[in-house]
Amino acid sequence: MRYSLAQMFAAVTLVTALGPASPATAQTAAVDVRILAINDFHGNLRPPPGGIRIPDPADATKTIAVPAGGAEHMATLIKQLRAGQKNTVFVAAGDLIGASPFLSAMFHDEPTIEALSMMGLAISAVGNHEFDEGAVELLRMQNGGCHPTDGCQGPHRFEGAKFHYLAASTIETRTGKPILPPYEIRTFDGIPVAFIGLTLKGTAGIVSPAGVAGLQFNDEAETVNALVPELRARGVEAIVVLIHEGGLPTGSYNECPGISGPIVDIVKKFDKAVDVVVSGHTHRAYICDIDGRLVTSADKFGTLVTTIDLKLDPVTRDVASAKAGNTIVADSYTKDPDQTALLEAYDELTAPVASRPAGSITETLSRTPNDSGESVLGDIIADAQLAATSADANGGAVIAFTNPGGVRADISSKEAGAVTYADVFASQPFRNQLVTLTLTGTQIKAMLEQQWLDPKRPRILQVSKGFSYAWDGTKPHGDRVMADRMALNGQRIDPAMSYRVTVNNYLASGGDGFTVLTEAAAPQIGMYDVDALYVYFQANSPIAPGQPDRIIKLN
Repeated sequence: MRYSLAQMFAAVTLVTALGPASPATAQTAAVDVRILAINDFHGNLRPPPGGIRIPDPADATKTIAVPAGGAEHMATLIKQLRAGQKNTVFVAAGDLIGASPFLSAMFHDEPTIEALSMMGLAISAVGNHEFDEGAVELLRMQNGGCHPTDGCQGPHRFEGAKFHYLAASTIETRTGKPILPPYEIRTFDGIPVAFIGLTLKGTAGIVSPAGVAGLQFNDEAETVNALVPELRARGVEAIVVLIHEGGLPTGSYNECPGISGPIVDIVKKFDKAVDVVVSGHTHRAYICDIDGRLVTSADKFGTLVTTIDLKLDPVTRDVASAKAGNTIVADSYTKDPDQTALLEAYDELTAPVASRPAGSITETLSRTPNDSGESVLGDIIADAQLAATSADANGGAVIAFTNPGGVRADISSKEAGAVTYADVFASQPFRNQLVTLTLTGTQIKAMLEQQWLDPKRPRILQVSKGFSYAWDGTKPHGDRVMADRMALNGQRIDPAMSYRVTVNNYLASGGDGFTVLTEAAAPQIGMYDVDALYVYFQANSPIAPGQPDRIIKLN
């Protein structure tokens, strides 16, 4: 079966070199291989708002925003980086789709799969967002065919990815086997190079439980190390890992004076046979040396392309040296005509819906949280969900909560503050349905305590108007929310009283670890979250940013 980025930035800066050439390479010509890599594209077929932030060339203590990204510019850059190179391969570290802008999301990300296939993407790891619509939909992305519910909506039949998804650590519990191939071997001038693809071990905790039912996500390092003997038995010594997990670096996009985060420990646990690691997930850019291995990441949304140049020793058949650099997908690159034609074909179908007026804003509504974890846009989205479900017929909600990971983009101020459906959709791209549930005051507190299940990455829920609470970061897990500071319209939340609460269906099913919500009573399904926000804009425009003061952080 089939399986399923101003010319000042134009030059590739090669900044990290790992490992001296072996003695044999001094006598025998090494084989040059160029790997081009991206990660966390998230369906950004057009340049994302804000581009990429880089150090200000005039003042290194400041940063500036540089326009970057877009499939049309990226395709041209990819062609330029391939030019004159005998051995090249274009790879990715996952989250190519999911949480996508309107142009891609309206067609279940089929346009993104087609655009990347046209660019010559060859191999990609599976990211957590590849499971947003479930494993069956991921396989459709690989194999093609019409969407099971919405059918064939695009300008032509969807044929599936021409690249190969790899998922070494994603195991189908029924069979005990990976849902997709664990690795792929490519041969360059007779020397095999293995590419292993895997997603983060914590995937099940950050996607909808229904989307990963029947799957388990194994330890990243253990998975890779177990494959090394098998690869060596097949004559492979050069190993590249494509992993959807990453780090938090210091320095600029081509530096790594310091890095923390999960990728550090994972790489240190890898068998020494692993030569290069292409990472992602944290939406950061870096070129690092971790435990003697080259580790790269290309920011997010297609703003960068990583160039990795390997020299393969023809005697040892291993990597003799590796160096890498990130190149900005600048708007100075001409637009690839084939990409332009593809996007225009989809634009023609989306334009009537995308351009539909939603309302207006007085200034940008930011999703960036304050110190307590609350954001301007998060408040507005929670208010919209409360408004959509407060009527008795619609659920009778008195409080609404929404997950910060579901708020994907600012709603930016443009011409006269106008906001379209596409703008609203960009901030709420998952099309989750609203669910109104009955929770006791005790359950509400228990749910809020689950915001710190991962102390290194708390998930502070955004809350609707009228509800407020305080939390103390010095308290132990399970006791951070002050029970006497939880209030609804000025009245303290009664632990024994029942309240109608609205969340999205992702949270309702226990997503992001909010398992208390699976114990709630009397669920009532409502409209889609994006439609609730659209209706809210129509009823309340112009909308001005408020002061986020519903969540108070103590100490």
